[in-house]
Amino acid sequence: MLVLITYDVNTENAAGRSRLRKVAKQCVNYGRRVQNSVFECILDNAQCVVLKAELSELIDETVDSLRFYYLGNNYKTKVEHIGVDRGIAADDVLIL
Repeated sequence: MLVLITYDVNTENAAGRSRLRKVAKQCVNYGRRVQNSVFECILDNAQCVVLKAELSELIDETVDSLRFYYLGNNYKTKVEHIGVDRGIAADDVLIL
């Protein structure tokens, strides 16, 4: 299923900037960045639970926030994009 993950991490201090880098790095491990704090991830239920737990442990819930949008398996009919598309789609084949 496609999960859209957005986050807002308070970066007013060094600890916040560190949390921001850690959250972004963890999201990159599971999907692709589509905007600064927005990631598209193709996940199964188990991966989704693990990622949610990992991200929840990284943030400070008193000043940061995470949002998960579960778009399901038929997400291609639910996503519309206008403008420059950077990179490949999360479910496209990548040959190295």
